[in-house]
Amino acid sequence: MSKTNTNVTENLRKQIELAVKAAMNKGQLPAGELPSFVIEEPADRSHGDIATNVAMAGARVFRMAPVKAAQIILENLDLENSLFEKSEIAGPGFINFFLSKRYFAEVLREIEREGDRYGDSDFGKGERVMVEFVSANPTGPMHLGNARGGALGDCLAAVMQKAGYEAYREFYVNDAGNQIEKFAGSLEARYMQIFDAGFPFPEDGYQGADIIERAEQFKEEFGDQYVQADPADRRKALVDFALPRNIKRMQDDMSKYKIHFDNWFMESTLHESGAVKAVVDTLREKGLVYEQDGAIWYKNKEVCTELLLKEGKKQDYIDKLELKDDVLIRSNGNPTYFAADIAYHKNKFDRGFEKLIDVWGADHHGHVMRLKGAMTAIGYDGGKLDILLMQLVKLVRDGQIVTMSKRTGKAIQLRDLLDEVPVDSARFIFNTREATNQMDFDLDLAIQQDNQNPVYYVQYAHARICSILRNLESEGVAVRSCTDDELCLLGAPEEAELIHLLSSFDSEIVAAARDYDPTKVTRYVTAVATGFHKFYNACRVKCDDEALMQARLSLCMATKTVIKNVLDMFNITCPDRM
Repeated sequence: MSKTNTNVTENLRKQIELAVKAAMNKGQLPAGELPSFVIEEPADRSHGDIATNVAMAGARVFRMAPVKAAQIILENLDLENSLFEKSEIAGPGFINFFLSKRYFAEVLREIEREGDRYGDSDFGKGERVMVEFVSANPTGPMHLGNARGGALGDCLAAVMQKAGYEAYREFYVNDAGNQIEKFAGSLEARYMQIFDAGFPFPEDGYQGADIIERAEQFKEEFGDQYVQADPADRRKALVDFALPRNIKRMQDDMSKYKIHFDNWFMESTLHESGAVKAVVDTLREKGLVYEQDGAIWYKNKEVCTELLLKEGKKQDYIDKLELKDDVLIRSNGNPTYFAADIAYHKNKFDRGFEKLIDVWGADHHGHVMRLKGAMTAIGYDGGKLDILLMQLVKLVRDGQIVTMSKRTGKAIQLRDLLDEVPVDSARFIFNTREATNQMDFDLDLAIQQDNQNPVYYVQYAHARICSILRNLESEGVAVRSCTDDELCLLGAPEEAELIHLLSSFDSEIVAAARDYDPTKVTRYVTAVATGFHKFYNACRVKCDDEALMQARLSLCMATKTVIKNVLDMFNITCPDRM
């Protein structure tokens, strides 16, 4: 809630506590310690703007019906200089409070005063948070899952920043390990097949057209120079040629998607520095690895079982999980992806990050517990690692699932999507469904330029306000600061509802940061746009009453500020005209 709203709530709590003490001193209520009670906004605002359950929470202490206790509390409650105009008792003993017009004036003044800082919170207390997302395999182009993960991860980092965290965005590039060996073998086969069609292609090779494209580019630059070369040298040359180009393509795609990472972290640096070997040695020193069939295994089952038992889980529950141990070093001496992942997350903590958030595909579900357990096993707090699992996304056109690009006739990639759909639409629409839900992305909807498209709907509200201001300015009407008495003229239901929405901006930011769910803010700004359109249709901004007109212009300006703050935070265009 806004600072105005926070102050109102905190002051109300103090006044309630004073009222209870006063009633106890008078003998109206039995003396005793007041238990904790709730002050909250009711779901139905016709029941009041703020409600408390103090009479019911204290029923055991008060030793009387909550309704009677509520009456006594109200008799002793001093609301004379507060921002409430009335209070009443409802249901089994709730006390409902109705805000005064002076409260609405305070909210609008706060928004005017705070400007682009409105909605900022100190909830995160400056805690350093690493948000790692996308982290696509560099052996091929980025896909639709990366499109969804990119929008969610980038907007989550923005929300964390707004909520008072020091948020840092990172892309982890898997430029080492088994997938790079497979990449090398696939490139080699496609390059050699240019000269010898019978050259065998690896059974587990990458079949994509992008591999053929890179092999042909390599041939254009080097000709047949590597046909007779040592196979190891040939594969290295191909990877050294293709990998940087693939990474540059990913960076270009992310830039087009308006995502700018603070760091692109190369997995290869973990191997080169000895960090991967070091974590395996640490686990060995702790007695948490063993050798079998020439490989080095991590005692994942033992570690996770111990952690789950400490959490209070029963053994039969743990048995159903069918926990298994994991290979860290293969029999050929190569580290596994899991070994590198432990080293990478240790590296994050060592860089001073206090909270780690990874955005992963739901198919990595089984990897979550073992990685958190491994962090605890090597001496870090696995509870500081949170993993947001993201469900699948499907493209839909004309109500049908789409798998092939109309432009290329091939599987749809991120860049195909961004060629067809405006970036603003993609970023906004991907943030309309929680990560934990599967999503159908409607291509027809995403390119529509009308109010059915959710981003257009919100952008139009901002542009509409700008149009109102321009039109009035052309008629010689300038926006000015209003007096409290002028702002108190705002009393229509649509005006009150819109101001309530505006006042809750920072509480929505905090909830989104706490739950790792930026879609809360997307839904919030859509509700603000709806609230503005209702207000505009019900209340004439330009009217004969100059004071009322200025008050309504103040409400327009406040709405404009909130919409712009959200769209700017999510790096979405905030147009003045549409």
